Amino acid sequence: MQADPKTVIMGEDVGKLGGVFRITDGLQELFGEERVIDTPLAESAIVGTAIGLAMRGFRPVCEIQFDGFVYPAFDQIVSQLAKMHYRSAGRVRLPVTIRIPYGGGIGAVEHHSESPEAYFCHTAGLRVVTCSNPADAHLMIQQAVASDDPVIFLEPKRRYWEKGEVDTTPLADLPADLRTGLHSARVVRPGEDATVVAYGPMVRTCLDAAEVAAAEDGRSLEVIDLRSLSPLDLDPVIESTRRTGRLVAVHEAPSNVSLSSEIAARVTEQAFYHLEAPVLRVTGFDTPYPPARLEDHYLPDVDRILDAVDRSFGY
Repeated sequence: MQADPKTVIMGEDVGKLGGVFRITDGLQELFGEERVIDTPLAESAIVGTAIGLAMRGFRPVCEIQFDGFVYPAFDQIVSQLAKMHYRSAGRVRLPVTIRIPYGGGIGAVEHHSESPEAYFCHTAGLRVVTCSNPADAHLMIQQAVASDDPVIFLEPKRRYWEKGEVDTTPLADLPADLRTGLHSARVVRPGEDATVVAYGPMVRTCLDAAEVAAAEDGRSLEVIDLRSLSPLDLDPVIESTRRTGRLVAVHEAPSNVSLSSEIAARVTEQAFYHLEAPVLRVTGFDTPYPPARLEDHYLPDVDRILDAVDRSFGY
């Protein structure tokens, strides 16, 4: 916002309150009410207004307070935001970033813990990314806002309180590969025996599982953070799977027609003769998200991930 006066933040309670998770705390004091805008409780209006602003040269950043509240804006996102560049034969760009806190693990009530990423990944014209640690959160939000395409930026809400080293160098001063690396997957833990791929809130859980696997079973699990969900960077996943022969895909969302379905299909197509076992998936269940007291049974955990690894070695 300091570098570009055309960047504005819009959303419910993002200004005076600083957002329900306090992510925008203090920004209204710094940049004023005309650039950090408290909107009505109307998600469709938030995104619709952002589209109009983007067409007039602004770079809006919208906050949807919780994942389950994005659906009133779904028509604006998939029918207008995702298609305007294509519809105009490339003459109109919509550099809109939509921030969506998503996922479970915070003991919230209904409509506050969902994982809607597959809806947006299925929609051509949208970029969909998610961070898993503080360093990526800081870097990727800058990259998303700098993109001239619409970006759905999914923020794992149960990771908001994690601490880590963050490079605060402005985006413009970073090396070229960091300025443009928004859609690159990363190996976050090297390993030799099996590959585990995840994104967002499940990356930390998979790293914990890899620690347990090494300590208790002597197995070396390679953990890959996808970071970008659309477009998918599966080259590191395929390369790793060709070495290990085994792949487990993990996410919180239900398994039916999900990111793990696409990962399994593509890896099977491109690494079939290297697989020692089928691609296995550890996901949420194909039900609505449960009441908070049951979410520990719903969410993938270390035991479920290690059980899938064991099953992979059983083939």
